[in-house]
Amino acid sequence: MYSAIARNKRNTWFILTGFVIVLGLLGLLAGWLAGNNWWITAFILVFAAGYATFQYFMAGREALALAGAFPVTKGDAPRYHRIVENLCITTGTPMPKLYVVEDPAPNAFATGRNPQHAAIAVTTGLLDKMNRVELEGVVAHELSHIKNYDILVSTLAVTLVGAVALLSDMAIRTMWWNGGRVRRQGDRDNGANPLALVGFAMLIIAPLAAKAMQAAISRNRETLADVSAVQMTRYPPGLISALEKLQADTTVTHSASTATAHLWIEQPMSGVGDGGKLKKSHSMFDTHPPLDERIALLREL
Repeated sequence: MYSAIARNKRNTWFILTGFVIVLGLLGLLAGWLAGNNWWITAFILVFAAGYATFQYFMAGREALALAGAFPVTKGDAPRYHRIVENLCITTGTPMPKLYVVEDPAPNAFATGRNPQHAAIAVTTGLLDKMNRVELEGVVAHELSHIKNYDILVSTLAVTLVGAVALLSDMAIRTMWWNGGRVRRQGDRDNGANPLALVGFAMLIIAPLAAKAMQAAISRNRETLADVSAVQMTRYPPGLISALEKLQADTTVTHSASTATAHLWIEQPMSGVGDGGKLKKSHSMFDTHPPLDERIALLREL
């Protein structure tokens, strides 16, 4: 178990390093496509850094706003508040802000940039359909994301994916303005440089690769949070039963979006588990491991 946790953490930072490398390469590619105009490279990299910094501080609020979450007090949701409070006391984790989302689909997510600025949101469907030990398992899963700094990693993943998409779009526009060619001393014609076409293809593929890397981070972290939650509650059947209920429930979480899908305890968007010839390619962009795999892993603990 501990080797799996260490491997997941190590893989996560490898992927994040890959994100940063992709950002740098996109910046260099944009400058090259503009005829070695490295001022453009500097501009878009500074712009991406500013965007990432802004999102670092604002991503948590944006996720809550996108989900339509509203804050609740102990008087509004006493069972929910009591479970979170008890787990925080047990683990020494700062008490996060608590939110509820009006949605019949059972689901939950944690967000924020660190344990001191964290929030947990659960849907009304989750509160209605889970008993005490099941709700405790779900909350422990979300607290594990907070305690393990998964919320920071997820926020970084979102901001870097967004930055890759922005840089790719800006570089494509730069190439268009440059007539689709990179002029070199000694060029005798005005035809498009084959290397520029390769660069154009890379700019199209980069956002897709970034989304695949984001999904890989999310899958690693979900498995880690499941194991950490069981360590926290010392009662695997609670989370197992909760995941089985989530698996049996086919309601789509309408409060979710593609930008926040990776935050939820269960992949909220429709189309999960698509079969057929494209099943393998679809799974590359799944933000969560299959629930049956997560349940099987917990049964082995």
